Amino acid sequence: MGLANERAILPRYQTLSAEQIDAKAADDVVTIADHEAEAILAEGLAKLLPEAAIVGEEACHADPSLMERLSDDLCWIIDPLDGTNNFAAGKPPFGVLVALAERGETIGGWIYDCLSGRFCHAQIGKGAYVDGERIYARPSGENPPIAAISLVFADPDRREALKTGIAPHYTCVDIPRCAAEQWPRLALGINDVSIFERTLAWDHAAGVLLLNESGGKAARPDGRAYRVEEHLQKGLIGASSPALWDELAARMALI
Repeated sequence: MGLANERAILPRYQTLSAEQIDAKAADDVVTIADHEAEAILAEGLAKLLPEAAIVGEEACHADPSLMERLSDDLCWIIDPLDGTNNFAAGKPPFGVLVALAERGETIGGWIYDCLSGRFCHAQIGKGAYVDGERIYARPSGENPPIAAISLVFADPDRREALKTGIAPHYTCVDIPRCAAEQWPRLALGINDVSIFERTLAWDHAAGVLLLNESGGKAARPDGRAYRVEEHLQKGLIGASSPALWDELAARMALI
């Protein structure tokens, strides 16, 4: 991850020309740094575990059939530059996300902050770590709890329901438009809860594992575990404690 950052990402930060930024969809861009970083990461991961499939965000954009590999016996999942809109605008946060899944269940996750060098990782059943130190999720202690609610990919009715049925119960803060930043915030006592509408595997596989392994809770609103092959389904809740998760899920069931 550090190699991809040093070779492909940081040299492009705040130096991108217009022709090095392309629109993938409305309000969603990709840059030359995304493509270069994914190539570096894919090459390195293939050497580490040759038997594993590799599913990268940009490769899937070019060939959506690659998503079928998410349920393989082993699968690397790559977001080579998460927070690309921020990166393209020349501002933080942005990072790199890598996860390893076994038959749809995430068993390893790595989150790298490109500017600070903060490195989060988690392994199923073995805890969560930041820069080598084990972490334990903790609420912010604020009352009302701090919520970061992603409305970007919600349809108008859903957006209004979240604004009227959920937001008044929390102190709402802006989302960073970067899962590589949002998930650590939940584990490190900065935010208490988050709601995600879009749940793509490269955005969330590593973060869900990090939060769950740190003692917080991330799951579908109905309580089901997040599985990477179901990443086109909508709806995901993360919370810094199981109690805060239960409280938010109960409210969401009413809207």
